[in-house]
Amino acid sequence: MTAIGTRIDETGTLVREAGGFILRRDLGGRWKLDLHRVPVDHIEKRVRITGVVVGEDLVDVVGVSPEMPGRP
Repeated sequence: MTAIGTRIDETGTLVREAGGFILRRDLGGRWKLDLHRVPVDHIEKRVRITGVVVGEDLVDVVGVSPEMPGRP
């Protein structure tokens, strides 16, 4: 488990699930996402999210952007 307050910058696939959204992580596992805006253009696509862990497997998302291949 990642500690509350940890900053997150990860890539994966944005998926709609049970009335909310998750990030299916490239590193394995998943994050439940607390999104301030619904990124409809990015659903079921590869994205990069930034945010802060606020609960068990829950990230308060600051940003969602398309994942660019080869981007560090």
